Amino acid sequence: MDKIKITGLKIFAHHGVFEEETINGQDFYVNAVLYLDCRPAGITDVLEKSVHYGEVSLFVTKFLQEHTYKLIETAAEQTTKALLLAFPLIKKVEFELCKPHAPIGLPFENVSVTIERGWHTAYVAVGSNMGEKETYIKDAIEQLEEMEEIKIEKVSDLIVTKPYGGVEQDDFVNGAIKLYTLFTPNELLDALHLVEKYAKRERLIHWGPRTLDLDIIFYDDLVYENDELIIPHVDMANRDFVLKPLLDLCPNKRHPISGLTMTQLYEKLEER
Repeated sequence: MDKIKITGLKIFAHHGVFEEETINGQDFYVNAVLYLDCRPAGITDVLEKSVHYGEVSLFVTKFLQEHTYKLIETAAEQTTKALLLAFPLIKKVEFELCKPHAPIGLPFENVSVTIERGWHTAYVAVGSNMGEKETYIKDAIEQLEEMEEIKIEKVSDLIVTKPYGGVEQDDFVNGAIKLYTLFTPNELLDALHLVEKYAKRERLIHWGPRTLDLDIIFYDDLVYENDELIIPHVDMANRDFVLKPLLDLCPNKRHPISGLTMTQLYEKLEER
């Protein structure tokens, strides 16, 4: 991915743990690397097809001057998030916030924090088999769209499927969502659980009936596991109600472990 670099942007602002820092202020310096596709601008010589680094510099300056944080970690986090939301062509930002006048009381040259944040592509399976099924799904999509950290790219067609797992229950309505998010995998999981909670989802019976089910299938090409979450979804290759909607969204996307496309995974499932 192409880069635009801003180096040594000097900003007088009021951030710090101590009261004198927030009252008197001090100089901060910003180094930023903006990741984007510069080719459209390079071919056309049209500024609107790139990111105006002057506007970015003014935006960062204004944001850091209009907000006050105790920690430069927080200042960097919030500035970077605001930057990604304000400039949609920027896909990722590497952001360094330097505090050369920090009240350390010892000889030093600089203190800084560097973070890297950006938009991630996620695929989320959605299902319901209680009440107004399609309404639950429609409402869930609308709630996700209302979160500034999420941008819905595409929603698959909805399909009716038989229950999975052997529990006797009503048929499901299933689909999938392609979205871009600033959330980490676990933050995205928390957001999905919040939407499920709003739909009064209850986890009483494993593979049992539910008003709403939202599962992360892919997050970029990440292979990830902790106590709460496994990515890619561990059982997706055995679920036609997951693979069929993914065929609609990303038939040529490859599973990061098996290397098989969604089309190939679905064909293998059909053969079984």
